[in-house]
Amino acid sequence: MDLRRALLASPTAPAQAAERDLRDAYPWVPLDEAEQVVALGGDGFMLQTLHTMIEARSSVPVFGMNLGTIGFLMNDWHLAGLDERLARAKPFRVSPLEATIETVNGDRRVLAAINEVSMLRETRQTAKLEVTVNDRVVLPELVCDGILVATPAGSTAYNLSAHGPILPLGSNLLALTPISPFRPRRWRGAILPEKARIGLRVLEADKRPVSAVADQREIRDVARVDIAIDRMRALTLLFDPEHALDERITMEQFIA
Repeated sequence: MDLRRALLASPTAPAQAAERDLRDAYPWVPLDEAEQVVALGGDGFMLQTLHTMIEARSSVPVFGMNLGTIGFLMNDWHLAGLDERLARAKPFRVSPLEATIETVNGDRRVLAAINEVSMLRETRQTAKLEVTVNDRVVLPELVCDGILVATPAGSTAYNLSAHGPILPLGSNLLALTPISPFRPRRWRGAILPEKARIGLRVLEADKRPVSAVADQREIRDVARVDIAIDRMRALTLLFDPEHALDERITMEQFIA
C-alpha cells in the first residue's frame, strides 16, 4: 500500500508549475496526515521544510526534487515514476544542531540548524571570541570575521566556502571553522566529535557586536552561543540510490 504523501513547493515559478503537474498526476494529503513529504525547490526550501518538521516535532521522511540552483540536498526533478522512486529511495538520518543564544540584553533563544550555526561580525570591527569545548577554554581570544560549527550534512555548504573540512555523512563529527581568522595566525579550525559541547563567548560585545545565524535565522547583538547536537530531533531525508547524499559529500572532495 502506498504511503500517504504531502506536497510542498517553494513560491518560485518553476516549483509552482511542477506542483500543479504533480497534483494532477498523484494523490496527496495535508501535511499533518502525511507519512512522507515531497518538497519542490532548492536547498533553501529544503532547509525550510526540515525546520517545519523540527517545529512540528515530526519525523516524517522528506524527498526533495530540485527546482532551484544547486540542489545539493535534492533529487533530480522528474514528473513520471514518482511512486517507484519513493519505493526505492535510500533514507539518511541527520541530527540538527541546537544553538542556545544569549543576547547582550539578556534575551535567550534556542534555534535548530541542519547545516551550520555561524557567528559573524556586524560592523567593520573584527570580532573577538572565546572558544570553549566541553567547558574547557581552548582559545582565550580568537580575532576573526566569525566562526561556524557545521554538521556533516552542512560541511559542503558555508563551511567549505570558509575552507573548512568535508565531513562524511555518518562520521559523527562536527567542523569548527573560523572565518577570516587574524589571531591566532596559524589556527585554521578543528574537527570535533559529535558529542562535543561548543561555547562561543563574545569579547567586547559593545564595541565589536556579533550576530548568530542558525541556517537562515539571525539573532543580532549576541553575548554567547552554546552549541550541541540534538539527537532527540533526528530528521530523515530520502534520496534516489544513484544520487545518495553520502556519495555526493564524498565526491565533493575530488572537485577541482
